[in-house]
Amino acid sequence: MFESLSDKLEYALKAIRGQNKLTEDNVNEALAEVRRALLDADVNFGVTKKFIDDVKEKSLGLEVKGNVLPGQLMIKLMHDELVSLMGSSKSDLITAPQAPTIIMVAGLQGSGKTTFCGKLAFSLKKKGKQPLLVACDIYRPAAVDQLKTLGASMSLPVFAKEGAKPVEIAAEALQYAKKYGRDIVIVDTAGRLTIDEEMMQEVADLKALLSPHEVLFVCDAMTGQDAVNTAQAFHDRLELTGVVLTKLDGDTRGGAALSLRAVVGKPIKYVGVGEKIDALEPFYPERIASRILGMGDIVTLVEKAQAQIDEKEAERLEEKLKKNQFTFEDFLDQMKLIKKMGNLRDLLGMIPGVDRALRDVQIDDRAFGRVEAIILSMTKEERGNPRLLNGNRRKRIASGSGTSIQDVNRLIKQFEDMQKMMRNMTKGKMAQMMGNRQVPQSPFGTRR
Repeated sequence: MFESLSDKLEYALKAIRGQNKLTEDNVNEALAEVRRALLDADVNFGVTKKFIDDVKEKSLGLEVKGNVLPGQLMIKLMHDELVSLMGSSKSDLITAPQAPTIIMVAGLQGSGKTTFCGKLAFSLKKKGKQPLLVACDIYRPAAVDQLKTLGASMSLPVFAKEGAKPVEIAAEALQYAKKYGRDIVIVDTAGRLTIDEEMMQEVADLKALLSPHEVLFVCDAMTGQDAVNTAQAFHDRLELTGVVLTKLDGDTRGGAALSLRAVVGKPIKYVGVGEKIDALEPFYPERIASRILGMGDIVTLVEKAQAQIDEKEAERLEEKLKKNQFTFEDFLDQMKLIKKMGNLRDLLGMIPGVDRALRDVQIDDRAFGRVEAIILSMTKEERGNPRLLNGNRRKRIASGSGTSIQDVNRLIKQFEDMQKMMRNMTKGKMAQMMGNRQVPQSPFGTRR
């Protein structure tokens, strides 16, 4: 995420890093490169100009105090301006004082609009809500079927009516929601490959009928400035309440994320970070700014871990560690937990400094599969008691898992080393770490 922009900003700040003080010359030199980096990332020209002017105005004449280096001070200024540019704080969904809350979702074809509807419904269901998905995209082939499939995978109802117009479907869906106690109504509207009057009139008619509490525009982050222009066109017609950026995990530039709030004047509320149904995150400007500047995103990493960790399971695992009873079964469980958290490279990129260190290193998620195959090729007794793994057993395991004896030996050695390390953990430390739901505030970290 944002690798290209991060690299270019890293290069741009070399003019200041190592200097004793901020001067007009070194600030101008650095900001000229920053400007080039932002424009290369397809950030709106007006947004880029204002960002550079604001950073320059605040940096010139600023006194460097204590042990803070000029390069660190410039990073902090840029961090603060990026946060301000993207909206300062997370923007929550607007909810109705009396159910149901109506969310209308608009966008072009191919932006991930229908998938977002499913992801949003899944996220809201996890919070105890009762969403209803409404299929008003009756033109795209298989759009209704796609929404029905998503709904079925989450055991959520999807309201659709063959042969009816979108306005008719929406009107009947509202009655259905009130009758069956659905407190959130998510309406998937029709898109086109490009903006046209017929599509705009249809979504305008739907808005007039529904009086939605949220009108969310879904756009592909990888389209950069085009996404911003399209969002503006929809806003002019619909008065959007928020924007959703999809495919942010594949966006190396960041132009859309940095431009949308400033140009359209509406907050980015969610970002899509993968294909899975749970790959949807609220948009936190401070966290995104930190990642763009190479400072990691440890808060999101902690939240991902907490979402997968059960407190009782953490306590059970701690007891096993204390008694030196940690087995390959437990190891396999922990691997599955990490896989649920997402792509390994993305997870490592949230740790300050690690993404830079591993930029040219190939991280192969398939390694998890090989390790899993080795462990599953062991008998239940072998997983519970690794000391049984003699030469013949290891040869059988390698053959059964499609790996080499060296791979098996390496895994067993790593497992033994991990056991030794875990035995040294402080008493009670794991339960405190895993059970603590108080997420720390993102500190202003050190530049990698």
